[in-house]
Amino acid sequence: MTRRPYAIYAVGIICASLLVVGIGLVVGQVFRTFMQERLKREIVLVEGSRVFESWKTPPPPVYMEYFFFNVTNVDEFLKGAKPEVTQVGPYTYREYRYKENVSMVENGTRVSAYNTKSFVFLRDKSVGDPTFDNITTVNIPSWAVMNKLKNNFWKASLVSMWMNSMGSNLFTTRTVDELLWGYEDPLLARVSSSNPDVEKVFGLMYKKNGSNDGEFVYHTGQQNYMDYGRVETWKGESKVSFWTSDQSNSINGSDGSAFHPLLKKDERIYIFTPDLCRSIYMEFEKDVEVKGIPAYRFTPPRSVLASKEENPANEGFCISPKECLGTGLLKVSPCRKGAPVVASFPHFHLADSKYASAIGGMSPQAEHHQTFLDLNPTTGVIVRANKRAQVNILMSRISGFAKTRGLNETIFPVMFLNESVVIDDASAARVHKLLLIVTLVSNFPLIIVGLGAIMLAVFILLLYRARQQKNEVKRVVFTKPLYATSTEDETSYSPVSDKEKDDSQNGTYIGLTSKADPQA
Repeated sequence: MTRRPYAIYAVGIICASLLVVGIGLVVGQVFRTFMQERLKREIVLVEGSRVFESWKTPPPPVYMEYFFFNVTNVDEFLKGAKPEVTQVGPYTYREYRYKENVSMVENGTRVSAYNTKSFVFLRDKSVGDPTFDNITTVNIPSWAVMNKLKNNFWKASLVSMWMNSMGSNLFTTRTVDELLWGYEDPLLARVSSSNPDVEKVFGLMYKKNGSNDGEFVYHTGQQNYMDYGRVETWKGESKVSFWTSDQSNSINGSDGSAFHPLLKKDERIYIFTPDLCRSIYMEFEKDVEVKGIPAYRFTPPRSVLASKEENPANEGFCISPKECLGTGLLKVSPCRKGAPVVASFPHFHLADSKYASAIGGMSPQAEHHQTFLDLNPTTGVIVRANKRAQVNILMSRISGFAKTRGLNETIFPVMFLNESVVIDDASAARVHKLLLIVTLVSNFPLIIVGLGAIMLAVFILLLYRARQQKNEVKRVVFTKPLYATSTEDETSYSPVSDKEKDDSQNGTYIGLTSKADPQA
């Protein structure tokens, strides 16, 4: 009996210790801080780290889809009618991307690499055969040459005669394969004969299959986890020179392939993209889940491509005060050899409504035309992404070219691309495993508190039972007392021997027995 109180006290001491230690660890965030520091040390761009190999050769399949706008009323448009287009696509390619010539620099705090991309056509994911399907669209080489000569009337008149003689018009009909990967344009061939710097071949993806955008130097994240994957220089420069302000020329953020761990909802994600010749930013939109992995969705807000009136910080992207376009557009001619190329989101998503209204067949929808990144906030891993961008041509009257006389300024859509990726099952399993470890270690204090709570419940139960047993011992309950005085109805008397009542020595002996049941 003496061991029971000691056992109860032992349970009480254990539960109290667990509760005190667990609550202390919860308040101090000891294990959570430990796990975060561990992630910061492991997610770095150095040989042997958890992420280095997958950064060099990303395992998830990347798909590039191309959608073209086929013009259905060219003659009517040239006479002043509203242009009508139909969307044709997708023409889907498997994109293989890998980093070449990877080397550590600056004492291992930076890593340099070339981002090489190659494309393989996927017929089963496409609407047709790009070698046979024809598209009528803007004749970009002609517009590039005309735009180059817009301030030289005499040269423009000469080139205009060349165009008439060789049949180069404002619109052209070419196969998808030609528009993407290149064809020899007769006007460019004529110009290149006197100017060798001009390419004879034009294609939206010309020389981009199996090539790279130049050398990138990245921060490894060893010195500061927030710098993980951040671009230090591109082509040997820490900023570009295409725009008119230092802020616009800044190279900010990563190249879109790596993001630092421990993301927060209130931070901006910066990405430098050579295709746009600038950095853009994204902001948190909502929580999502991909293959059971929690993620934050980041999207570019309207302010990224807003006009200078709507967002004064964008004034530096104006090529000149007279060449400031409205919200939703970015003229990228400075890094496209002067060609009047304008970038936007597909179908002029997030742009002023007048641009979509000016083209028949435009129908901007966030679901199909929004660019987004779904990032796991703990690891920074991309679990799903869609990069969507549209190529447009700025069409207007150009002095010296009679064919443009009847045109009003129009942002004419040519095509848009959708570069997409979803984490593969093997990578998802590794992320799940890592998140499980992080969760268990981070919540270990809560497990201790839970055990303490269970022990507390056991302690209370033992105390209650001990108190109950003590009360039962103190209470004396005799249901049929052995030596209590009985009434006559409950007992009867009978002699225990045949001896006479007047036995003087022993007296009279009697037996006390229970009264017989009357019904027996």
